[in-house]
Amino acid sequence: MFNLSRYLAVNAGRKPAGEALIYADLRLDWRTLEMRVHHLAAALSARGIGEGSIVALMMKNSPAFIELIYAVSHLGAVILPLNFRLSGEEVAYITGHAGAVMIVADDVFEAQAAGAGLPTVLLGTDGQMDIGATLLDASGGRRQAAAVPRGRDDIFRLMYTSGTTSRPKGVVHSYDNFYWKCFDHALSLGLNENTRLLVVGPLYHVGACDLPGLGVHLAGGALVLLRDYEPRAVLETIEREKTDGIWLAPVMANEILNLPAQGLPDVSSLRWCIAGGERTPETRIRAFFDRFANARYVDAYGMTETVSGDTLMEEGREFDKIGSVGRPLRFVEIEIRDDSGQRLAAGEVGEICMRGPKVMREYWRDPQKTAEAFFPDGFLRSGDAGYLDEDGFLFITDRQKDMIISGGENIASSEVERVIYDHPAVREVAVYARPHPRWGEVAIAAIVLADGQTMTYQELLDHCRARLAGFKCPKDMVVVESLPRNPSGKVLKRTLRDIDAARLQASPERMD
Repeated sequence: MFNLSRYLAVNAGRKPAGEALIYADLRLDWRTLEMRVHHLAAALSARGIGEGSIVALMMKNSPAFIELIYAVSHLGAVILPLNFRLSGEEVAYITGHAGAVMIVADDVFEAQAAGAGLPTVLLGTDGQMDIGATLLDASGGRRQAAAVPRGRDDIFRLMYTSGTTSRPKGVVHSYDNFYWKCFDHALSLGLNENTRLLVVGPLYHVGACDLPGLGVHLAGGALVLLRDYEPRAVLETIEREKTDGIWLAPVMANEILNLPAQGLPDVSSLRWCIAGGERTPETRIRAFFDRFANARYVDAYGMTETVSGDTLMEEGREFDKIGSVGRPLRFVEIEIRDDSGQRLAAGEVGEICMRGPKVMREYWRDPQKTAEAFFPDGFLRSGDAGYLDEDGFLFITDRQKDMIISGGENIASSEVERVIYDHPAVREVAVYARPHPRWGEVAIAAIVLADGQTMTYQELLDHCRARLAGFKCPKDMVVVESLPRNPSGKVLKRTLRDIDAARLQASPERMD
């Protein structure tokens, strides 16, 4: 097994002038990209980064983000991507729990990054700069650093996921996990040196970075980066760069499909779009085929814990298997199990469980959560409910975890509840999902007030914004006399959702 800079060297040797990375007016060939990564690795090494060091990134999409992934791997260090919408408190917790030794951040995120209390490298918004060479020029350091070979069990990356606990969990991605993921996606999507992938989702997310993301580079293809998402800019970039693949969060796909049909750019180069992760409505799939005549809509299912993309819809099966997220890929097993771990028959609903070389081995520094996540035979418990049909196609029916997915971002209801419980006016709280026409779902807080207390929604929002990323904050508040519970005392969030749905029918303006 090799670190990631190995396949940069291979591609630079085979086609040095071939395009590797495109960003705005910057076009990097393989030889130049490799040189920039070596500059950056040397600059990091001069700052004490070496084998096992954990380097946090808080950045929007840019060439520097990609170069940092390669440079950190080159040194045998570990990358820790951070959601740039996190609060300073959240950044401090994650970097502290991970044991990060440095944070690299866009200068616009300086305030949040400061929460980490770590040595920090701030980058300007000019993502076209050779960051490594600039840092080296400032320090007068050497421009080469020796590669530190990695083995299959060595850690490539830590990614923190909200999960269902009150604190984020650190998913450990080994090199074995990463490379098996790349092999699976290359075989399933036909990735090769002619593939041109448009990366518009944030690179801190497995969807953008891994589905198939860097796997395109492994195959020798090119990545086209957009710093920010804007629907028309996506289509214009497809036309200009003749990209043939893209991953989109569901909310992104919806907004693109909602653009007026007249006067749109030529998107005939696109061959596939992965835009799943949820039960996709048939109307959306049909609208996609109407808009993208040469492309197929690839519904998918996966987790951060599995480096994404465990199922992909097969070409030609989109309509006869409508509602499915596809069949398992070659290197992942999927079984439906009951709570005791017994495998269920086709058509029976249970927990979706996965096993294979792309599945993580542990949560970082959390043996208890790791043990809870796996059955004794190595199958990972997803916390999602679904079934396999007679042909092995997976259908998702619900989430067993109290997870809210808003605009492609995971929100752990218990994490939001933990923050709200700190408010002196709150006796009890339950956070649940409300359907939303743009974001898919948003978080809603059902609150039981303490005796004699009052609270407005704005007061709740101000309290949450000081502790949480904006997308995690409740978008509405409902004051209730008590929370519905089952005989064992568990809050019945499905009942809350049903009550909320009835309330929305009476007052539909609350959806805005």
